[in-house]
Amino acid sequence: MQRRHVIQGWARGAAGLVLALPLAGCGFQLQRRPALAFSRIALTGFVPRSPMKAELTEALRAQVVVVPSAAQADVLMRVREDTQQRVVVASTSASQVREIQLRLRLRFGLETGAGRPLAPDAELFIARDLSYNETQALAKEHEEAQILRDMRADIVLQVFRRLAALKL
Repeated sequence: MQRRHVIQGWARGAAGLVLALPLAGCGFQLQRRPALAFSRIALTGFVPRSPMKAELTEALRAQVVVVPSAAQADVLMRVREDTQQRVVVASTSASQVREIQLRLRLRFGLETGAGRPLAPDAELFIARDLSYNETQALAKEHEEAQILRDMRADIVLQVFRRLAALKL
C-alpha cells in the first residue's frame, strides 16, 4: 500500500517536470527590478509618514543605500508632490456612495548630490475605480487598502525604471 503512494508521488513529480520543461526553454523568468547605476540615494520632500516613501525606501534598500542627506548621495530624488485621494464618483439619489476613485500622484525630480539635474521632472499618476456598498463597508475598506498597495507598487516599479535609465 505504501509503495503505491511512493510510485504515485514519483509519477506526479515526473509529470510536473515534463510540464515545466517548455517554460524553461522559452526564456520565461520572473519580472525583476532593473539594476541601478549608483550606490547611494537620498529621498526628500515626502509628506510626513508617507506610505509611498516607506514602500520606495524598502524597495530601494535591496540594491542601494538610502542616505538621509543630499551631501552623502550619488542621486537625490526631490519629491514635489506626493498625494493620495479618495473621490466619490457616483452616488444614488439618496446620496449613498456607489463608486469611488482612488488616486495616487507622485511628482519628482532627479538630481546629483551636488544639485545638477539628471532628468526632467516626472509625474506619475494612477487612478482606480472601486464600487462601494455601505452594507459591506469593512470588506470594501480592505479591498481599498489592497488596491492602494498595488497602486504604490506600480509607481515604485515605474520609479525604478526611471532610476535605471539614469546616466551618471
